Amino acid sequence: MSAPNNSYDPVEVASLQPEEVARMRDEALSAISAATSLEELKEVRTAHAGDRSPLALANREIGSLPPSARADAGKRVGGARREVSEALNRRQTELEEERDARVLVEEAVDVTLPWDRVQRGARHPVTTISERMTDIFVGMGFEMAEGPEVEAEWFNFDALNFLPDHPARTMQDTFFVEAPSGGDSGMVLRTHTSPVQIRALLERTPPVYVVAPGTTFRTDELDATHTPVFHQLEGLVVDEKVTLAHLRGAIDAFVHGMFGSGLRTRFRPSFFPFTEPSGEMDMECFVCHGSSVGATDSHCRTCGSEGWIEIGGCGIVNPRVLTAAGVDTERYTGWAFGLGVERALMFAHGVEDMHDMVEGDVRFTSAFGMEI
Repeated sequence: MSAPNNSYDPVEVASLQPEEVARMRDEALSAISAATSLEELKEVRTAHAGDRSPLALANREIGSLPPSARADAGKRVGGARREVSEALNRRQTELEEERDARVLVEEAVDVTLPWDRVQRGARHPVTTISERMTDIFVGMGFEMAEGPEVEAEWFNFDALNFLPDHPARTMQDTFFVEAPSGGDSGMVLRTHTSPVQIRALLERTPPVYVVAPGTTFRTDELDATHTPVFHQLEGLVVDEKVTLAHLRGAIDAFVHGMFGSGLRTRFRPSFFPFTEPSGEMDMECFVCHGSSVGATDSHCRTCGSEGWIEIGGCGIVNPRVLTAAGVDTERYTGWAFGLGVERALMFAHGVEDMHDMVEGDVRFTSAFGMEI
């Protein structure tokens, strides 16, 4: 059996030679100094202080040396690794301080800047003016009623005395959702709020005094004065011995409450399938009060110098409508009206283009202020 090789010279292992250890250390220290970011330093740490780094591999070679040679080799390699580790920690601290200083400058918040640069939202003026119109009639004793926006054809047309060949039932005016089948009524997006009249009469026993605000739909192109989605305010009264005089009084009260006292109103003959007789409601122009009619030196943009503004349709409820809803026409009569909400908004606030109402620009709604 041979004796231990006590004369083994550790410098014969190339990676443990003093010059080689010093070279690996200097190379690591140079790379550490050259790192300009924490990401680069992380790569340097892996390359020069990781498990597969040159100094780590040299450290593994120490175990193959005889006991007498391991101490010197261990001191030499260990000292180099310690210098590298300390240099890494110092550079890590330096780069973190540089990063923190840079963030303080680049991400600084100027607390003196205005805090309210983001505009507050506001309820849409169509909503607020619809509620204001409704409140006027509720103040007269009306009850608010509602109905679905996707409505059966029977409620939207048949019960309101629209004959099967009426032009309003064609695709030119109505959005059809579902065709009739098996004797059931088809489904449409309601073209007016008048179906709420029928639902109110089926759910209540006369006397009935209801007002119904809501969204309606028609196949109109969006332009300055038309939109396929718009809002109406429907009113219905069914009671004993009601007349057009009562309707006229209610409309006068609405006009005075909405646009100011002292304004005159008038009815013009018209036609609607669900009322007979029927009329168009006009009110005196609240801007010029008719003074611009025939004037050559002034023009009223609100009424077009006609002196009157159309506000909606109305009339005595057709007995066929009452019969469809199961109301005794020998005992009860009624009247109804329909007002355009967008039209009221245009008149009350001088809005000239429907695009402003539907495009969702907060600058339009914020001009009306916050109403709760």
